[in-house]
Amino acid sequence: MTVRHLVNEIKLLSGFTANSTSHVEKLISAFGGFISIGGILWLTSLLIEAGTLDPSSGILVIASMGASAVLLFAVPHGALSQPWAVVGGHIISGAIGISCFKLFGNSFVVAGLAVGIAIGAMYYLRCIHPPGGATALTVVMGGSVITDLGYQYLWVPIAVNLVAILVISVLFNGLFAWRRYPAHLGHIFKKPLRVKPKDRQFELTHEDFAAAMQDLDSYVDITPEGLADLLELAKQHAERDIIHPSEIIAGRLYSNGKIGSVWSIRQVTDISSSRSQIELNQVSYKVLAGDESGQTNVCSHYDFHQWARFEVIKQQQQWIKVDSGSEG
Repeated sequence: MTVRHLVNEIKLLSGFTANSTSHVEKLISAFGGFISIGGILWLTSLLIEAGTLDPSSGILVIASMGASAVLLFAVPHGALSQPWAVVGGHIISGAIGISCFKLFGNSFVVAGLAVGIAIGAMYYLRCIHPPGGATALTVVMGGSVITDLGYQYLWVPIAVNLVAILVISVLFNGLFAWRRYPAHLGHIFKKPLRVKPKDRQFELTHEDFAAAMQDLDSYVDITPEGLADLLELAKQHAERDIIHPSEIIAGRLYSNGKIGSVWSIRQVTDISSSRSQIELNQVSYKVLAGDESGQTNVCSHYDFHQWARFEVIKQQQQWIKVDSGSEG
């Protein structure tokens, strides 16, 4: 084993990987973190001066809000950074931490219990936000200045902090077209690049994904190895079934199997009966996801069958291909 190979293995094991974001993007993220925490403290002090908030708590900002600032301004498009994850992660974890303290005290075991329950709750409530674990831990181990507040701690400072940092995040990231927050705003205002299916002639490669990540110029929370594994798994899924469904059935869901802006999921709402050939029947459908989501339309049975790549079901909020052997 050469020294270079050894160094490379150590980098991979430690997770030290390349970062394709530009220096400008990194500086924007850093400045966003600066103004977010400063903004929270400024807003809270104004509310105290106005008599809206009680200054007796002595806590203007929770420490875990610094971790949230990292996610909101360094990874604004990440799933862990979206509004429900931020709000739910902190409030739910805070409530769990307070409840654990009231029931069992502030031992090390209780601290671990609070964080563990918070993680499970965030999983099931779809609001995983790592700083939420810190919020639960802080409540249990933060001392009397926090525990004496009880559930009031969820309002001041947690809720006040959350409103401030989310407003600042929306306004600050909104100054840059490629950073709009929440992430869905970027899809609303960004005009999608329409590519006809017949124009997609080449298979996606790892290098294509790497180039796309560089063009995106935003931190993506996945390693190059993980991205390669994801791409390979996607290819394997694509190779399992390349034929059209054997039949189109009312009520079932179908995908065109495309990638990007032309991908969509349709649910067949009705199939008109015809005494002539089945290809002449009319298929009514609703687009549930992807291109033209929410629209309803009608086309011939033949056209729908040619469009449909395979049947799908929704499982744990993901569209999953139905095994061809189980159709019918």
